[in-house]
Amino acid sequence: MHEILERLKNGLIVSCQALEGEPLYSSYIMQRMAVAAMRGGAVGIRANTVEDICEIRKQVDLPLIGIIKKVYADSEIYITPTIEEVKALVEIGTEIIAIDATKRIRPDGIKLQELVSQMKERYPAQLFMADCATYEDALLADEIGFDLISSTLRGYTPDTSEIEIPDFKFLKKLVEDCTHPVIAEGGIWTPKQLKQAMDTGVLAAVVGTAITRPMDITKRFVAAIQK
Repeated sequence: MHEILERLKNGLIVSCQALEGEPLYSSYIMQRMAVAAMRGGAVGIRANTVEDICEIRKQVDLPLIGIIKKVYADSEIYITPTIEEVKALVEIGTEIIAIDATKRIRPDGIKLQELVSQMKERYPAQLFMADCATYEDALLADEIGFDLISSTLRGYTPDTSEIEIPDFKFLKKLVEDCTHPVIAEGGIWTPKQLKQAMDTGVLAAVVGTAITRPMDITKRFVAAIQK
């Protein structure tokens, strides 16, 4: 565990994800994105689905933060929602598994504490990261057994949607008050913002859209000239 965290320390993690229906939806393309990120100096990769992670692993030897996005009818949570997604990620050797750690209702009404208890009992050697939206989310995740605390869902839940991200004050507060390492993620678009996030004392930072989603990058440029 310690070795993996040391490899991530003070570095950039690149999120390589594309959902069905998006132009780059392809495990092979995500692998090439990950290779490009590795050659550019990334210290880790965040990826979605067993297929993408396995394809990336063929060419990339960086620590992987794995998720499985799956929609359940009875829950708003879709980032690694249940123990079944956790099991699938463990079985392919994912170094870190990220999970939605917000207070929202989970599939089948299971509480986050119950899920974490199951995960820790079945997979005691596995590293788990809490994708949080609020300070309360982070403190609870820190208390109940997550190994890493992330700001991933800040600005993406109903109760945080009005918050401007990156929220540097939020990151600094998490670093000060959490006993486990903090990962900055969400809304980082520029090298300057990345440096500012790192200066809060986080272990590492994740950048996704600004690097690996050319459609969204193009939209930002187009919007700039249409104003």
